[in-house]
Amino acid sequence: MSQADEAIRQPALGPLGWARWTWRNLTSMRTALFLLLLLSIAAVPGSIFPQRTIDPGRVADYLADNPGTGPWLDRLGFFNVYTSPWFSAVYLLLLVSLIGCIVPRSRLHWHAVRSKPPRAPMRLERLPAHTSFSYAVPPTDALAAAGAALRRRRYRVHAHDEGSVSAESGYLRETGNLVFHLALCLVIVGVAVGHLWGWRGDVIVPEGQTFTSTFRSYHTFSGGALVDPLTVPPFSMRIDRFDVRFEEQVGGAQFGAPRGFTAYTTTTEGPGDATREQVLTVNEPVTLGGADVFLLGNGYAPVVTVRDAAGTVLYRQATPFLAQDNFYTSVGAIKVPAASPKMLGFSGFFLPTVDPSFANGPVSEFPALKNPELALSVWEGNLFPGGRSQSVYSLNTSELTAVPKADGSPLLIRLAPGQTYELPGGRGSITFDSVSRFAGLSVRTDPGKGMTLIASLLTIAGLVTSLLVRRRRVFVRAQPDPSDPSTTLVTIGGLSKTADPGLAAVLDGLVAELSGRSPGAALAAHPERT
Repeated sequence: MSQADEAIRQPALGPLGWARWTWRNLTSMRTALFLLLLLSIAAVPGSIFPQRTIDPGRVADYLADNPGTGPWLDRLGFFNVYTSPWFSAVYLLLLVSLIGCIVPRSRLHWHAVRSKPPRAPMRLERLPAHTSFSYAVPPTDALAAAGAALRRRRYRVHAHDEGSVSAESGYLRETGNLVFHLALCLVIVGVAVGHLWGWRGDVIVPEGQTFTSTFRSYHTFSGGALVDPLTVPPFSMRIDRFDVRFEEQVGGAQFGAPRGFTAYTTTTEGPGDATREQVLTVNEPVTLGGADVFLLGNGYAPVVTVRDAAGTVLYRQATPFLAQDNFYTSVGAIKVPAASPKMLGFSGFFLPTVDPSFANGPVSEFPALKNPELALSVWEGNLFPGGRSQSVYSLNTSELTAVPKADGSPLLIRLAPGQTYELPGGRGSITFDSVSRFAGLSVRTDPGKGMTLIASLLTIAGLVTSLLVRRRRVFVRAQPDPSDPSTTLVTIGGLSKTADPGLAAVLDGLVAELSGRSPGAALAAHPERT
């Protein structure tokens, strides 16, 4: 068998070779861009499916409504997208890929900044932009003048022995590019720090009541993987007064528009600390125990009392109703699990300013308290089917039945403040005592927000720098003019790393400064310039 007939043997890659091949592919810019695209795609399910960290009640409802696909989606992490293993894997791979791109490029950039500009080519007329002119000074003086002019333009200049000057500028372009990628890594790290050590708790506090920050006091709480919920700062905040102003003078779309939300509070940093009076507004959060307290929402909380047939109070508290429109038509639910023999539930509307005729249904005509009314339907049965968590603003009626009137028609209760309604069948009574406001507070701590903010600003600065700065090289040669030995023929060539329509203008300005003529005049006689 001849040598040509022998099978071609390819060199085999050992474990070290495969490791090098994997690392080089992972740290390529193409892979980094692909991982960035993959990360954005991986985040899409987080906006489609409900997330446990935001609304566990909706997740429980989704699983109950989709018994076939729900458990599989749950196993795959679609309800905890941002903490799932596959999202974290893309996240970490992107970070490693960016660092692997930055380190070697930074090393090369450092050597390039410290190195001297290369020697001028012998044939400058072959460069993309070039020109020549006569200068009535010796060649050494011409090169010195060219070097000084380039330095004034912030070029790194080096004079070579063979009668040429080389200059470079635009290193900030690569510096900005590296700053952009490094800042992008810091953004990723800052977001990761916020997800791991940050937490958020939301709570509704009626006017006149005090909220004490403990894990169980929050209506919703979401914390990072490394957060111990029992270590939340133990501050307290009392809503002394909550003022809201609405537009009453102007008609049209501005009628009823909010003009101000202000919560006057009394706060305490921790047990035994002195109290302070602080003002909380929408754009001015209050910082307590290292956590920021934001005013995110507000609404009305009717104070309702429910008694049994013997007059025993089963329920008495301010119940928040959630606003549905700009006129604060609000929906809510009152849940009385202490009722016997069956639990009682009330759901319906709170109307700050109701039309007494109910011509348009249960709709408020103005957001302020001018003619408040409660419109409720009554239910009885199991308020908490399956023991699943549910919204405080609605009833799960899957195991409830509507309480009818004596004639069998649906029961609808309409109550003004101070009115009491006797429930049919000896079920007791419900009283609409008064109305108070509530403030929706969001307590947050994000230890990575400072790093993320600074890194975001650096990202913008680095990107703008890399887009605006041009990497250029300018070469100058000077020799006696063959046509007039008393003058010097100065040849200038320019080269840019990328497409640079302004390169010719740079040469134009340089020639104009050296020759003492107006820009463009020295180059007009040289049609070979490009």
